[in-house]
Amino acid sequence: MTSDLRGQVAIVTGSTSGIGLGLAEALAGAGATVVLNGLGDPAAIESTRADMAVRHGVEVRYHPADMTDPAQIADLVASTVAAFGRLDILVNNAGIQHVSPVEDFPLDAWDRIIAINLSSVFHATRAAVPVMKAAGRGRIVSIASAHALVASPFKSAYVASKHGVAGFTKAVALEVATSGITINAICPGYVKTPLVEAQITDQATARGISEEAVMRDVILAAQPTKQFVTVEQLAGLALYLCSDAGASVNGAILPVDGGWTAA
Repeated sequence: MTSDLRGQVAIVTGSTSGIGLGLAEALAGAGATVVLNGLGDPAAIESTRADMAVRHGVEVRYHPADMTDPAQIADLVASTVAAFGRLDILVNNAGIQHVSPVEDFPLDAWDRIIAINLSSVFHATRAAVPVMKAAGRGRIVSIASAHALVASPFKSAYVASKHGVAGFTKAVALEVATSGITINAICPGYVKTPLVEAQITDQATARGISEEAVMRDVILAAQPTKQFVTVEQLAGLALYLCSDAGASVNGAILPVDGGWTAA
């Protein structure tokens, strides 16, 4: 079985950069029509959209839905179905982070993290499931985190949100199991996205050590391989889950973390 997704339609939230963009590229490369979503400079987003469409020979659109707004998330799904008549794949990827001791954690940061990392997964899935049930098939993949399985200090909102994604995934998997729909969560360790690269630079400055030391002794301290997870590795798993080969994988919380959560 191959990951031939020609004729299928996919939404990837938070896909204008980083992991989400890599997953959108992989889906487009497998032949799927892709709807991008996320923040950024409009001109840069349009350039990304047009380039992806030309390189992969598929239709690529962009929807600016704010992942904190349930109505806009519902419109993301509804407008996709209106445009293409179907929705086969939903990738819930949008996410943010804030680091702070719990007693100092800003209330607005907590609310925004829960809204984007967890509640948006609910709202998008809620809108997508009826469409997929009517078609008799669907694939939902949520990008959680190693922090869906283990915790780190000063990341209470992020850890709570990602644990929530894991629980939500399991619950919905049981609900849709006889509908031809699967829902699974991929739990990456550290991926060297632009966001993480900025953290490396900031940590090196703050700690007075080299960026190499930050990567080895701080960022990758929990990953036994001492290697970053790559976007391509995550995309490979996502394509499998979206293919017919992944039809019996349902409700799985799948770590891709170099062994971080094995201990």
